[in-house]
Amino acid sequence: MKRRDFLATSAAVGAGLILPHGGAYATTLRGRPDADHRELAMRALDAARGAGASYADVRVSRNRNQSLATRERQITSFEDEETFGFGVRVLANGAWGFAASRDLSLDEADRVARQAVSQARANAAGRARPVELAPVEAVADGRWQSPIEIDPFSVAIEEKVGLLLQANEAAMGAGARFVNSSMFFVQEEKTFASTEGSYTVQTLYRSYPQMSVTAVAQGGGDFQQRQSTPVQPMGLGYEHVRDADLVGNAAKWAQDAVQKLTAKPVQPGRYDLVLLPSHLFLTIHESVAHPTELDRIMGYEANYAGTSFISPIQDYLGKFRYGQPIMNIQAERSAPGSLATVGWDDEGVRPDEYLIVKDGVLNDLQTTREQAPMLAEWYRQSGKPVRSHGNSYAQRWSDVQFQRMPNVNLMPHPERDVTLDEMVEGIENGILIEGRGSYSIDQQRYNAQFGGQVFHEIRNGRVTGMLKDVAYQMRTPEFWNSMDLIGGRSTYEVGGSFNDGKGQPSQSNAVSHGCPPARFRGVNVINTGRQA
Repeated sequence: MKRRDFLATSAAVGAGLILPHGGAYATTLRGRPDADHRELAMRALDAARGAGASYADVRVSRNRNQSLATRERQITSFEDEETFGFGVRVLANGAWGFAASRDLSLDEADRVARQAVSQARANAAGRARPVELAPVEAVADGRWQSPIEIDPFSVAIEEKVGLLLQANEAAMGAGARFVNSSMFFVQEEKTFASTEGSYTVQTLYRSYPQMSVTAVAQGGGDFQQRQSTPVQPMGLGYEHVRDADLVGNAAKWAQDAVQKLTAKPVQPGRYDLVLLPSHLFLTIHESVAHPTELDRIMGYEANYAGTSFISPIQDYLGKFRYGQPIMNIQAERSAPGSLATVGWDDEGVRPDEYLIVKDGVLNDLQTTREQAPMLAEWYRQSGKPVRSHGNSYAQRWSDVQFQRMPNVNLMPHPERDVTLDEMVEGIENGILIEGRGSYSIDQQRYNAQFGGQVFHEIRNGRVTGMLKDVAYQMRTPEFWNSMDLIGGRSTYEVGGSFNDGKGQPSQSNAVSHGCPPARFRGVNVINTGRQA
């Protein structure tokens, strides 16, 4: 697409344009060499210690977000924004204090550090017990970057918009009435330093191309949507957009939406389900990953999406049968290209790999440096060291870091490479579900309902015609204990959430969930359709 055509189109449709903000601060940080970041961080740490902090850490960060969206032959929005600044977190009198600023001068570093200490002293008056931090191995000069091939911010906007509009045309040519497509890109540059001797510099990237196509029945009596759920967000560069091949896949997605118009409505009842990774990742996210966040279990996180059914801890850890023995749930932040993958978390901890669920039994929980000592007795009995799993994250420099989800994965079959065909062959009356749909879950992550994108009937071991209006209901432990077979390593795929909210004030992070397809027996299915 030519620049002149792009500008004319965007002006005609009133596309929103938000230019990078920050003024002089943006120029200051972008122009600073790494040595100046270190100087600013050390100045803040010295000021915090001088004001009486027993511990302090500093994050100097630059966040850039770019999004563009189209509908049919129009550009509907374009945003490109940046924010810069630093935050200082301290411990004083056994309590936390935090302050932040977008002014990157050394005098401001002194002021912000002293303000954080003052806040901590005020918070100490209301603390129940002093904060205790798990030990961490200091990293004197750590460097890490997401494994990208093409910086998405180096690719011309005209190329990105041209690709989306071309994909839209392909979908409309295959029968779609309406098409929405978009791209989202994130870059985080983080410098972290602490009074314990750590200093790390990281650059993180995330990319997410999307499409949603809608087919409408003649006469307008029905419409059906199909999203590009096989394409998941990843911690990669623009190569992920090109590999997604929106243009090449658009016609198939449009044909799926058209086929859903004449699909057979599901009859409510009990079915055996085969859930593909593009769907199952969300069920893992909601029913396993969120309820094993320790702050939810302890009641520190409740306002945003509730607490957890896993309480009290002593009745669950090492005892609770989450699912069948073939169920192993791994937490990690090291898988290349996954959304939560980093070199170090926002407390300077190198994340480890651990099993939240081992052989079907609850085995461990997500922790930060502050949270790990809460499990000290459990770790002692299990012969494990008291250490953070590296699950701390802050959305931006102006936010205080807290416990956020790592990549949480359902591991493939532990003994053999089970195929999708083998799972289907063992079903007489079932449904195969692909893609993320509408869902809801209760405040303890115990009762839930999930829809999807594409549904296929399974009869006598064979995938037959398409169904519609499908959603299944579940109780977390009953559901995971009904899983009698999972796919092998060759069937493993990665899905994820580009924006996962938590906390108040709310923060957003990104997280991946890898899994194979899995088979669940006797699950209750309802019909979500409406009739006039």
